[in-house]
Amino acid sequence: MHTWFITGASRGFGALIVEKALAKGDRVVATARNPKGIVERFGEQPNLLAVALDVTDETQAYEAVRQAIARFGRIDILVNNAGYGLLGAVEEASGAEIEALYRTNVFGLLAVTRAVLPHMRRQRSGRILNFSSIGGYRSGPGFGVYCSTKFAVEGLTEALAEELGPLGIHATAIEPGYFRTDFLDSTSLTVSPIQIDDYSGTAGLVRQKAQEISHNQPGNPDALVDVLISFVDAENPPIRLPLGSDTVAAIEAKHVSDGEILTAWRPVSVSTDFLPAA
Repeated sequence: MHTWFITGASRGFGALIVEKALAKGDRVVATARNPKGIVERFGEQPNLLAVALDVTDETQAYEAVRQAIARFGRIDILVNNAGYGLLGAVEEASGAEIEALYRTNVFGLLAVTRAVLPHMRRQRSGRILNFSSIGGYRSGPGFGVYCSTKFAVEGLTEALAEELGPLGIHATAIEPGYFRTDFLDSTSLTVSPIQIDDYSGTAGLVRQKAQEISHNQPGNPDALVDVLISFVDAENPPIRLPLGSDTVAAIEAKHVSDGEILTAWRPVSVSTDFLPAA
């Protein structure tokens, strides 16, 4: 039996993970800014602890972890799922929008992870699943600031995997593509109100496309969560787990384009070393 600690557990992937982990017989600490919705959805259960947590509040993160340990004695799986998107060209995004996004998507993830890690180190075991995105591997117009937060998640996860591996703790970046959740709704996506005409053919087109594909995305959320429920028992889990055919295609395309850059620019790239001593 595992004990899960899940952020952003009131909706989307977070709520689905709660549902399927409980159905499996595991224990779940489900956190959200307003945990009332969690209790209303899942009811009172001995294996469920609903806790208030705004991940941007580091003190609250430590308190939520304290409650989890007091109730269940351990945390086996941390799912850093809380986060949201920002749509708009980089120049269109305001400083306040950018700072708020980083407080949740990056600093919030760090606060919760740092609160959980002392207990996982004591156990000498644990799994950390950091929700990234295909946007954490490949950026694009309209989502540049959002993608930059997910690039940060990827970098943190790679370092955590190296630091924690010798202690029996595994860290993996989860990289969903477009899945049929509420991610493109106003509950999960902030759209910058500033629109600059010069970006109408790039970020502007992405704004239109986001409206068209919302709730028509190719990915099946239930299938993704089924994968994660099994994945936490996998031996030697990878540092990143791409999920969705669109994610796989995007990663493959980036590998090709990066390979072309290395081929074309290799003489320049390697020319910056000191010359070997004569």
